[in-house]
Amino acid sequence: MKQTRTESAQAIPTEQKIRRAAERRPLTLPARLTWKDQRGATRFASVVTRNVSEYGVLVECQTAVSIPMYRLVQFQLERDVRDSDPLPASLRHGRVLSAVYRVTSPTPSTGKQCLALRLIVEPKRQEAEEESQTRATA
Repeated sequence: MKQTRTESAQAIPTEQKIRRAAERRPLTLPARLTWKDQRGATRFASVVTRNVSEYGVLVECQTAVSIPMYRLVQFQLERDVRDSDPLPASLRHGRVLSAVYRVTSPTPSTGKQCLALRLIVEPKRQEAEEESQTRATA
C-alpha cells in the first residue's frame, strides 16, 4: 500500500485584517423593518442595530421573524436617533431599501434573532453626499 503525504495549508496570520468596503462600527439604535410576506401582506418588526457601515447593518430582532434570505426590506432608524454622531450618511434620510443576506436562528434562551442587511444605496446619491461632506470639511 502506498502512503500519500498531504501538505498542510499555510496558516493565515491572525493579525491579517479583513478588507471591507466601509468601516463597520458598533452602534446600538432602535429601528424598524418593513417588508411584504409571501402573501403580499405588509409586516413590521422593531429591531435594534448592533453594528452599522455605509453599506450594511446588523440588526437584532427581539422576537423571531420569518424573513427569508434575499428578501427586500425597508430599514428605517427611529426618527429621534437619525442625527446620531457616528451614523453613516446613508442612514440619515429615513427609509433605506435593503436586502437580507444573512439570517441567524433565534436563540433558545432569549428568542432573539439577527439579520444582516445590505443597504441598497444609489451610487449618484452616495457620491453626492460624499462630495457635499468633503466641501463642508474643506
